[in-house]
Amino acid sequence: MVLRPLGLGDLLTGVPAIRGIRAAVPDHRLVLATTRALEPLVALIDAVDEVLPAVELEPLDWAGAPPELAVDLHGKGPASHVVVAGLRPQRLLTFDSPGYPGPTWHPDEHEVRRWCRLVSEGLGVDCDPDALDLAVPDVEPPVRDVAVVHAGAAFPGRRWPAERFAAVARHLVAAGLRVVVTGGPAERDLALAVAEQAGLDEEAVLAGRTTSLELAAVVAAARVVVCGDTGVAHLATAYRRPSVVLFGPVSPALWGPPARPQHVVCWHGDGAGDPWGTTLDPALARITVAEVTGALDGLLART
Repeated sequence: MVLRPLGLGDLLTGVPAIRGIRAAVPDHRLVLATTRALEPLVALIDAVDEVLPAVELEPLDWAGAPPELAVDLHGKGPASHVVVAGLRPQRLLTFDSPGYPGPTWHPDEHEVRRWCRLVSEGLGVDCDPDALDLAVPDVEPPVRDVAVVHAGAAFPGRRWPAERFAAVARHLVAAGLRVVVTGGPAERDLALAVAEQAGLDEEAVLAGRTTSLELAAVVAAARVVVCGDTGVAHLATAYRRPSVVLFGPVSPALWGPPARPQHVVCWHGDGAGDPWGTTLDPALARITVAEVTGALDGLLART
């Protein structure tokens, strides 16, 4: 049993560790405890046999005998350690905290490498941090070969202004690309505002109109993606699509894409911002439209 009931980006950064666990116990049935909303996307990981719907830091609805192995891919503990320990597994793997021996947590470690190290040190297997790819969903994307503009983020501190995303969208249209604006149901008004300011019609707004699998399929078939520090950036990584990712309060050294030529990061911060902030982070505000459009032009010229 593997615990990871968090957001989309958290799930995708944990994929290499999940694959490492699968390699360590190839004959076991691997159950991933994650949120119900992410269950369709878990099917795109070639290492999970079953999903156990879970809510962050709440007891798991586990039936049957205790698992032979339980792994906490949620946090450094002890709150999440208690959740997995409550299953009374024969073996428990967590980061070190009082009452729970394990590998040492390093706060300055990239999220992908952190969980790979937990697995490699705890289970004695190689864990490749670049094993981030997902299978392409078996659904037809509503659009293909488009520029994806994703303006939303979980917290205002990580949301680049809508008018700047609109300016980027106008630039992409002028470059001859078809542009769509993506997002979840709660981000539809934001996406509509971006589209209106960019001169796009409502048909270009996919926010609130796609399932999670359709959104993944759109990213997998995209020409380029531009977004903030959010789950769509990790989908672009999973499908190796050209992307420009805008960081503010959080350092890309902790959550950024791998060092590949098709991913460009814009960041002018020091890592001291508040990722849960209620106002635009100053470091994110320092990213200009010209910087983003220049990065996009460079990517498109190469690809």
